Amino acid sequence: MIPAPDRAFVSALCLARAGLMVDAEKAYLIESRLSPLARRECFSSTEAFIDALRHGADDRLAWAAVEAMALPESEFFRDHHVFAQLADEVVPVLARSRGGEPLRIWSAGCGTGQEIYSLAMLLADVPGLGKLELFASDLSERSLEKAQSGRYSQFEVQRGLPARMLVRHFEKDGEFFALSPRVRQMVRWRRVNLMDDLARVGQFDLILCRSALGQLAPEAGGRVLGQLHAALAPGGLLVLGQNDSAGKAFVRAAPDLSLYAATDDVARSAA
Repeated sequence: MIPAPDRAFVSALCLARAGLMVDAEKAYLIESRLSPLARRECFSSTEAFIDALRHGADDRLAWAAVEAMALPESEFFRDHHVFAQLADEVVPVLARSRGGEPLRIWSAGCGTGQEIYSLAMLLADVPGLGKLELFASDLSERSLEKAQSGRYSQFEVQRGLPARMLVRHFEKDGEFFALSPRVRQMVRWRRVNLMDDLARVGQFDLILCRSALGQLAPEAGGRVLGQLHAALAPGGLLVLGQNDSAGKAFVRAAPDLSLYAATDDVARSAA
């Protein structure tokens, strides 16, 4: 078992770099996430890897450890009703309100890409939306590499992907299923730490952040919500996870969906 001081060090490292809340008591979780990384980097043990981090190993290794601990839950069409409502109602309304301007959508904390690809597959078949600009970001470079490849295992496609979507948008590629170039090319990817200044990412009409907030410490979560508020274009909407709190900067925009509008937008509309 990883010694308690080492677990506490990993927890503090993740909090400082990414606002990530890692329970130092969960020895198995820390071991299971870091041991593959330690082996890949040719350390004799997870403890030796953590010791190297503690004594000033290069910055790349420190970020690799944080990224390994930040792996979000990724599956196709998680909470299927969310995607149905976005494609059938939310996105078409937003597209009409933009008067022909490109509609910008961002999946923040996208993991290995299943969330944004789920939405892209649905939107590819919706007529009259005009130009869509789909973006996806994650803290983990390895997750982004997998997402961009569009290749998923049998287990991964069985988690939520309807059979008709599998047949229509994927081809068998050895032991994997490869997403069609048409859908893959709809999405642009970027590594983003949500704790950083997000001004450089621009503004978006729809932001999905359904996996990241639940992993963050409360103070970090509040900071990220403030950043997402600033990244919403006027009239834009934010989609959170079912158990996420939106704070005072947002107000629920749909009674049966974790969909939020900026509070100041609502105030201006009511004026």
